[in-house]
Amino acid sequence: MAKPDDALIFDETGEAAHQFERLIAIMACLRDPETGCPWDLEQDFASIAPYTIEEAHEVADAIARQAWEELPGELGDLALQVVYHAQMASEEDRFDIADVLRAINAKMVARHPHVFGNESRNKSAEQQTADWEKIKAAERAAAGKTERVGVLDGVALGLPALTRAIKLQNRAARVGFDWPTTDEVLEKIVEEARELEEARDQLGPEELAEEYGDLLFVMVNLGRHLGLDPEGALRAANLKFTNRFNYIEAALEARGKNPAQSDLAEMDALWEEAKTKGVK
Repeated sequence: MAKPDDALIFDETGEAAHQFERLIAIMACLRDPETGCPWDLEQDFASIAPYTIEEAHEVADAIARQAWEELPGELGDLALQVVYHAQMASEEDRFDIADVLRAINAKMVARHPHVFGNESRNKSAEQQTADWEKIKAAERAAAGKTERVGVLDGVALGLPALTRAIKLQNRAARVGFDWPTTDEVLEKIVEEARELEEARDQLGPEELAEEYGDLLFVMVNLGRHLGLDPEGALRAANLKFTNRFNYIEAALEARGKNPAQSDLAEMDALWEEAKTKGVK
């Protein structure tokens, strides 16, 4: 592979195509065996994968905080991850960034016949989701993958647990394995809570963890029935907790204290004060 031109690497002008080419060149330089970065040269697919997941979460975090001025940088970090994996694959003659882009472009065109083909756009989002799955099945058949494909196959193991739970439940619901209303889900939550209580009092740590997981799984199902994103809801709850605890710390500091010098009653009163003031 020819070494990228320095003029390209240091050229901050130009539009999207030029800047993407520049990122590819920068990544190639970082991985150059003779002049590259020692840290980057030590990495492989497995070691970079956690960073890829982390960067995706940081994009979601910026969106949740509506930190629009930060979002371009976070999206850039995520784009770097794609280029990083493609560069390592290119070095092993597996594929390159053009293959990555060619694959996603072809997929998007093939899976949207109502946009790029002759199908009508006059259908619901739910119908489009069902059509998407049919197209995927047809693609597998065309590729000669004739083995049985389970309903839950293809839901990535590496997804955050809440996200994977809702995807598994959605898949099962498409074939009718689902509670008809939220009433049944709420009843199941009560049942699982009782089983968790029993496990706490009578069973060991493995059984306790299993019952706790069951309760979390049903809570995800309740969110799905209510049309809520469990991951997003928990992320918002985390942010609210952080903001209210920050309020407690600031209030204590004004009193010449820190949390370790306070007690639960005082901090709980400040928590209620934060709620009254609308801290979220």
